[in-house]
Amino acid sequence: MEKPQDSVNSAPFSTPPRTQQQQPPRPITQLCPRYEHAMQILGKRWTGLLIASLLEGPRRFGELTTIVSGLSDRVLSERLRELEQEGIVERVVYPHIPVRVEYQLTEKGRALKPVIDTIHAWAERWIELPLPPSSCQPSATDSSSASPCSEGETCPRQA
Repeated sequence: MEKPQDSVNSAPFSTPPRTQQQQPPRPITQLCPRYEHAMQILGKRWTGLLIASLLEGPRRFGELTTIVSGLSDRVLSERLRELEQEGIVERVVYPHIPVRVEYQLTEKGRALKPVIDTIHAWAERWIELPLPPSSCQPSATDSSSASPCSEGETCPRQA
């Protein structure tokens, strides 16, 4: 016995009738070119970590490789050069023997502090770190306001 065909679904590619709950599609908008460029700069791997490190003060090349673990010398050189070209970081050479080079944020770079702080606050609230196998969950009675950034550390930016 054949099923009677539903008149609504009889056309193979018909669209369902529009209901009051459906919204018309939103128009496609262009992103602001300045925002797009900013995200291309800041969205590169390691860049945010480098800026956050330099917010604490000038750093030497070796200090940056120590602070940002996993960052190769080649990529660090590349990122510092890019940030210098954008006017976010400046390279300061001290003519001592041996020559000492430090990297520091420019005024444009220091203006990123509220952005970095906001991302840090967002991460503190929404990003969960995996617990090492040997560690325990903090108890509900622990009233400490500091939350762990990594095993055994508290976030220095919460102060």
